[in-house]
Amino acid sequence: MTTLSKLELLGLNNQELTELVVSFGEPRFRAAQLFDALYRQRLASLEQISTLPKSLRSRLSSLGYSTGFPGTAASFLSQDGTVRYLVSFSDGQSVETVWMPEGDGVEDTEELLPGAPASPSAPSSATNRRGTICLSSQSGCAVNCRFCMTALLGLQRNLSPGEILGQVLLVLNHQQIVIGRDRINLVFMGQGEPFLNYDNFIRAVQLLVQGAGIPESRMTVSTSGIVPRIADFGREPIRPHLAISLNASNDVLREGIMPINRKWNLDTLIGAARDFPLRSRERLTFEYVLLSGVNDAPENAREVIALLRGIRAKVNLISLNPGPGIPFQTPTTAAVELFQQTLIDAGIPAYLRRPRGLDIYAACGQLKRTTQLVALP
Repeated sequence: MTTLSKLELLGLNNQELTELVVSFGEPRFRAAQLFDALYRQRLASLEQISTLPKSLRSRLSSLGYSTGFPGTAASFLSQDGTVRYLVSFSDGQSVETVWMPEGDGVEDTEELLPGAPASPSAPSSATNRRGTICLSSQSGCAVNCRFCMTALLGLQRNLSPGEILGQVLLVLNHQQIVIGRDRINLVFMGQGEPFLNYDNFIRAVQLLVQGAGIPESRMTVSTSGIVPRIADFGREPIRPHLAISLNASNDVLREGIMPINRKWNLDTLIGAARDFPLRSRERLTFEYVLLSGVNDAPENAREVIALLRGIRAKVNLISLNPGPGIPFQTPTTAAVELFQQTLIDAGIPAYLRRPRGLDIYAACGQLKRTTQLVALP
């Protein structure tokens, strides 16, 4: 359940903002000014919105209204330039959001280019920057994947649309990103299962496209396999690309590491994937976390090939990113390369996602609001 205050403006669309300003006796064009200030200009406080009359700003403030911009409780800088933000909300709840400079963090298979990373307190002012923001859709997660540190939190609550998109605006401001000049990707792959907070996630996507100006073609959402919502998602007029967390090649293995498979097994999940309406030149992404001695054998790769036969798909391989409380081991380089080559030889594009921010617990599967950084095994 979301605890969004009705007095927080982030998350409201143009129609809702119009109803608000009209209720204050203001002309309708004030809503467009407010919409632009929130989503395009990314102004964090009412006092900064100089296009609105001071009388209106004062009245909004006196009644308890705020922009609803999140705060930063802490941030951690990796040696590779990745930044992990501990983002705080008005009720004291927090989530993690990750900024990955340069490569997109999803399909990029190139090594990080040499050079000193930007400090969180002094972002690069270079033009034509590239980077990815990894977003959370829930505080904690209820899906309980056995290889993911976020699962250790359990589910705290859903995030509101404003809390989801607010993470993007916060990072864009902190990194001094200019939409239209810099190439930014968004991946809904942080804390939580987006399709278990579906309506709020979709509302956030719509506002990011319509307000912040980030095209849906630069967004990807990952689901653990909420089958009914996969069908709903395929009917959305505005939708990111879809990634499905596969992580196992048969039902026995998948139930052991992803309990959600008991509700929607592989036959049901792959059926939903086959029915998903892909756009021209679009591929479904299947994500596969490799666990040493569990799902990383050549036989597992051959089973994946059989599962995906006939689907226009690609596979992102992720070697387990270790962390406290995770009872699995990272596979050997040889095992990963053999698994990848087996898929490629069968005609399935397969990419190895290189970990980003591993030293600050910012890599895939490591988001657990960690503030005490310790050496990884």
